[in-house]
Amino acid sequence: MSEEILINFTPQETRVAVMQQGVVQELHIERNASRGLVGNVYLGRICRILPGMQSAFVDVGLERTAFLHVADIWQPRDEASDRPIERLLSEGQSLVVQVVKDPIGTKGARLSTQISIAGRMLVYLPQEKHIGVSQRIEPESEREALRERLVRLVPEAETGGFIVRTMAEGATDAEFATDIAYLKKAWGEIREKVKVSGPPALLYQELSLGQRVLRDFVDPEVSRIVIDSRENFQRLHAFAEIYTPAVRPLLEHYTGERPLFDLHGVEEEIEKALARRVDLKSGGYLIMDQTEAMTTIDVNTGGFVGVRNFDDTIFKTNLEAAQTIARQLRLRNLGGIIIVDFIDMESEEHRGAVLAEFQKALSRDHTRLTLNGFTNLGLVEMTRKRTRESLAHVLCQTCPTCDGRGEVKTARTMAYEILRELLREARQFNAREYRVIAGPPVIDLFHDEESQSLALLSDFIGKPISLQAESSYSPEQFDIVLM
Repeated sequence: MSEEILINFTPQETRVAVMQQGVVQELHIERNASRGLVGNVYLGRICRILPGMQSAFVDVGLERTAFLHVADIWQPRDEASDRPIERLLSEGQSLVVQVVKDPIGTKGARLSTQISIAGRMLVYLPQEKHIGVSQRIEPESEREALRERLVRLVPEAETGGFIVRTMAEGATDAEFATDIAYLKKAWGEIREKVKVSGPPALLYQELSLGQRVLRDFVDPEVSRIVIDSRENFQRLHAFAEIYTPAVRPLLEHYTGERPLFDLHGVEEEIEKALARRVDLKSGGYLIMDQTEAMTTIDVNTGGFVGVRNFDDTIFKTNLEAAQTIARQLRLRNLGGIIIVDFIDMESEEHRGAVLAEFQKALSRDHTRLTLNGFTNLGLVEMTRKRTRESLAHVLCQTCPTCDGRGEVKTARTMAYEILRELLREARQFNAREYRVIAGPPVIDLFHDEESQSLALLSDFIGKPISLQAESSYSPEQFDIVLM
């Protein structure tokens, strides 16, 4: 299936849309003020060791200390791998670490001491001696042939191991040699910086989003890469000439009057990807809720009534939902635990077909995931590796009015809270008058349906109560002023 990659550059951010048959499949956004950290290598200092959690907090110069678990500490293969963290590390120790997961929400970055540097064809593992091949390359004979070719290119005395990436299918020995030289040079520069730097220090920064597109996103299905900035087109063209020459012919500079993302309907898709409801072409719809613990997806038939019977309607809706959910997970970059509540199906055959369709749709996803079958409650459980913030977390913030609840108190609820607060104030302070300042809906309620309640309270405390509507107040905001 042919793919196109659209890259929109502005001075503030870079946005990338991966398109298939004119439909957006993935969105990636990187802002200059908050670039992703995954892949960055730091010289850090251990601040605190927590034996009970078998973890350590490491200062790498970020806003929050980063997190290192004992399972992410590299140890030579011939050494015991079950030693506790307090025997491996000590507080105040300097350590070379790499970010494997960006800070998400209130959590700091996750670290590993096993360093890996990605090139176009290969991933370099300077602490290993192993040569592996991506499982996505099939068949086994092709993987073995690639492994043997790489063994011939890497001298026996060389330190470090390699993983052959999916992009390496069809690569020449010259391309492998170029990648090896680039990766070893990058590792050499990191080692030199360690000698002259004190913690915390950034030793190696991952490529920008535009450069990562050329290195990681391009596969044989990509037909073109369209860039809407002349300056950045020239930069990426120069980068491709050195590091990814096979990608260079795919680069195109867009010079049209209409914004690139508008032309291809990407702006509209971004707005849809932030919505809670996703409509299906059949008339059904999905409800997607992203929480701290997990993402839940509920499938509903909506206005779809089918053509034969109710079972057929449910089956068709679930099949369409399976494809749409797989696309939405990529589009929104949702990770962690994901629970899908397909519409209940009586037929075991229908359930198997929906699960197979879901698995097929998910196979296009480049992010590592696991999919389990239907549980006893009829839910489908899956996980998708989370390394960067979701699209919603990049573009949005918690609503200051509802504080993320998705709901606000009614005007009547607020009116009753104000009445209770007036009584508390009257018992504490002896004011001449009490003035209530609140949003128009609450003040309107006091003028109308709750006017008697306000009058009764005024009589009870023996002081007048005046009202003032303030349009700038949120539904849950109010003040009581003592006059």
